[in-house]
Amino acid sequence: MRYTDVCLEAISYVLPPQVVTSAMLEKWMKPLYDRLNLPEGRLELMTGIRERRFWKPGTKPSEASAKAARLAIDLAGLAIREVDCLLHCSVSRDFVEPATSTAVHRELNLPPRALNFDVSNACLGVLSGMFLMANMIQLGQVQAGIVVSGENSGPLIDGTIERLIKDANLSRQDIKPYFASLTIGSAAAAVVMTHRSRSKTGHRLLGGAHCSNTQFNHLCQGSDDAGMTDASRPHMQTDAQELLQRGIDVAEQTWEDAKKELGWNNDTPTTVCCHQVGRAHRQLLYERLHLDMDKDFSTFEFLGNCGSASLPVTTAMAAEAGRLKKGDILALLGIGSGINCTMMGVEW
Repeated sequence: MRYTDVCLEAISYVLPPQVVTSAMLEKWMKPLYDRLNLPEGRLELMTGIRERRFWKPGTKPSEASAKAARLAIDLAGLAIREVDCLLHCSVSRDFVEPATSTAVHRELNLPPRALNFDVSNACLGVLSGMFLMANMIQLGQVQAGIVVSGENSGPLIDGTIERLIKDANLSRQDIKPYFASLTIGSAAAAVVMTHRSRSKTGHRLLGGAHCSNTQFNHLCQGSDDAGMTDASRPHMQTDAQELLQRGIDVAEQTWEDAKKELGWNNDTPTTVCCHQVGRAHRQLLYERLHLDMDKDFSTFEFLGNCGSASLPVTTAMAAEAGRLKKGDILALLGIGSGINCTMMGVEW
């Protein structure tokens, strides 16, 4: 995929107020740790994740998405009436039907003509939404659109801990598929994309590549879709080690395709932002892709894995930290269970 007329006009994020450390989660799981004689500190040691965040009770994914969207629209200097399209792309939803995008559309008071729908692609959701939005802009169907995500990890983590504590028959081996759920964090993000003729920043989306290996879609699967609110108790099982290996296999192929499509080599990007999983994933990914770790900007240490919001939040924080300057080349590396991988290039 190549684009000539698409710009990333603004990226914003909102973080929840409640900080939940890995040590706190282990205290909540004390009955399990005592029964299986598990050492304290193993969660942070294994993942590199020190803490993650929870929304206040009662917060809906749409509310978090709308907060981030308002910030991004203001940053882009857009009037509400100028937004032609809204895509809601998080794993978390308010409900199965209607689309959660309708709740965000209503909350923002977008014009009736503004197209809106949900995009579901696990942790890759926002990049998939950006790909769709970029296509519509390149085709001239949209002049300005917004891609949003509001991830709510609280119900998943609460449900996981409840399950681990209540089932006294679980062994050390049995609990392994549930531990990846404990790395999930909450956050909201929004990306405003515009036609190049409307852009004030000139942050140009150059293009990218996509690759899949769906024979491994069983390696990380969540429960039936019932939204992600306080009333839900979703659960997820993950073969974390196998998913790590297979995901990076797909990433390696995608990176080769992206470099070919964009005319890049491994030294081209000045900054790299990845989907945030944990320490082991980051290290192996950079080794396999032969990328310079010094170009990486990471947030998993204090945010955890925030699903589809991870990559846009990380990118926004990199910009805030001064890591992205005019003319820099940014690589966005996204991997999601399924296994799907999308990588994009931006000229900042």
